[in-house]
Amino acid sequence: MSTTPLQPLTAPATVTSWYEASARTRTRLLLDPGSFVEFIGPEKREVSPHLKVFDLPEQFDDGIVVGCGSLGGAKVLIAAQEGRFMGGAFGEVHGAKLTGLLRGARDIGSMPVLILFDTGGVRLQEANAGELAIAEIMRAVIEARCAGVKVVGLIGGRSGCYGGGGLIAACCSSLAVSEQGRIAVSGPEVIETNRGTEEFDSRDRALVWRTMGGKHRRLLGAADAFVDDTVQAFRDAALALLGEAGGFGLEILTKEQARLEARLRDFGTCADALDIWSAMGISHADAVSSLPADEFITLADAFGRISHDAR
Repeated sequence: MSTTPLQPLTAPATVTSWYEASARTRTRLLLDPGSFVEFIGPEKREVSPHLKVFDLPEQFDDGIVVGCGSLGGAKVLIAAQEGRFMGGAFGEVHGAKLTGLLRGARDIGSMPVLILFDTGGVRLQEANAGELAIAEIMRAVIEARCAGVKVVGLIGGRSGCYGGGGLIAACCSSLAVSEQGRIAVSGPEVIETNRGTEEFDSRDRALVWRTMGGKHRRLLGAADAFVDDTVQAFRDAALALLGEAGGFGLEILTKEQARLEARLRDFGTCADALDIWSAMGISHADAVSSLPADEFITLADAFGRISHDAR
């Protein structure tokens, strides 16, 4: 029998794993103590109208928690996806809650938004509604940013940030990611199904993590900060990014285009993340994946690309 002590339910943010925590635990520990106020809470029972048709269980919050609170004493709006419910996938109600939060931020104009991504993409059972929700959310992010609102994404959950979630993340002002925070539009299994194992072997865990994982995204400049897998580390990163995130306009888009052109020029012939890391000038590129968080952060500060708000 294991003698490892169980982690108490009231474990502090400094030792609580972001990857293992639920959406509600992440929200509670990320924000200032006792400050979170939930919108459309469990008592409202706003569940998906579609899942019963497929004889699938519903969840009282439809897999996303939205509300407001404070972070470092400043008011913020927050949305946290629950990756344990249908992989955090977007459905009609799930998407509407996030869209409404972002539109509220746009209208207020002075409260930043934190989005705690943990999603595999759109629910197949709500495909049309889910795809429409993604489009509405992306538009709402851009409208909020045009109104001067900072939108910061935090990525490090079990389901990663795939499909439409990856597209929404690319629209954010800035992103913080842990090693577990995979980001991609198409997941490993989707690529393998459509292109075969020769293109991408989804069972090759090392390949998946070095291609889509947080370390690679940080080095490419697709994430602005890399953090260890604790709620406290994400809290510290959120505070820093809210202080650094800039505005949004033509200048940002121009820089994004230039950075993407540079990425294609510099790494377009590379077949693997290892090749990219070597091309960046990183010696012993094969050791990057095994570096602990503090050592990798030092490496990323030296070699990582500057995002200029581009993903």
